[in-house]
Amino acid sequence: MPTVSQYYGILGPVPFVDVEISRDNRLFLDACAIRLQDSPQPFARLANRAMASFFLEVARCAMSSYSADRDRGLDLLQHFSEPRETRLGMAANGINGHGGALDVGSWIWKSLTEEAEVLLRLGLLQEIEALPLFVSGVGNDITSDLTTRIVYEALAAFTAATVAKYPEFRAERRRVESAVRQVWDVDRLEWSSNVLDLPVADGKPLLLVPRNWARRGLLMTADRYYGTTVLSYAQNEQTVVMPTGKLLKPSKDVLKTQASLARGRITNLGVTLRATTNSVDLIAAFKAFVDSRYERPEEQDSAA
Repeated sequence: MPTVSQYYGILGPVPFVDVEISRDNRLFLDACAIRLQDSPQPFARLANRAMASFFLEVARCAMSSYSADRDRGLDLLQHFSEPRETRLGMAANGINGHGGALDVGSWIWKSLTEEAEVLLRLGLLQEIEALPLFVSGVGNDITSDLTTRIVYEALAAFTAATVAKYPEFRAERRRVESAVRQVWDVDRLEWSSNVLDLPVADGKPLLLVPRNWARRGLLMTADRYYGTTVLSYAQNEQTVVMPTGKLLKPSKDVLKTQASLARGRITNLGVTLRATTNSVDLIAAFKAFVDSRYERPEEQDSAA
């Protein structure tokens, strides 16, 4: 099946993720990767502003004691049907996956207002990219859908700029059509509907994604957080100073056998909260770890 560049006959390197147009491509839009773009490119600025304002508004509602705010917060999280135009994700056939749907919004809201609420109040949980560390059922695909919906307007702006740069998108019988799509309004802090111009590929609207925004797996995952930052903190907790002055540190394999440190989001949350009693912010430490090891997709490909 043709990729975008093959379908439109575009030669040479392209600035977008060159997905196959007729199916989901098992790549995921990564909020962390968007944040880590070197130059404050205009599309990354738009996307980062949207993600920050959305999460801050949901967090405000989650910590509010007013029922109207609580209803609003849940509603804001229930607008994440799968954005099929990117061809990202992991649907088995075509591009019609399960998407976020109402139940996913309810999972996230339940976590934010119950188990993880203390993280909000302590100011530790501040970004969308950290949700997979603590919310069960929220992994690569759902996080990608959620992120795409929030930054949809930035993706549409990137798509419009790309279409303007490459005449192939309008050549011969190729066409660009207007479509009404849901976007996050950063000024009104509401979901709204905008008319956007999108190219049509294989009979379906196409939303282009900047080259460095999508990955084969998210940078910040529950397993990675557990295996690095959480277990490292637990190692320090259980390290014993021998009479000789030697440090006796348990291995991570030994720690994994302890019931209180079993792999999972419950352990992630428990150890994260325990660390705060010693003024240690494990989420910030994990972000620093991830940032220091970030590789662009081009670098991943060349190293494969």
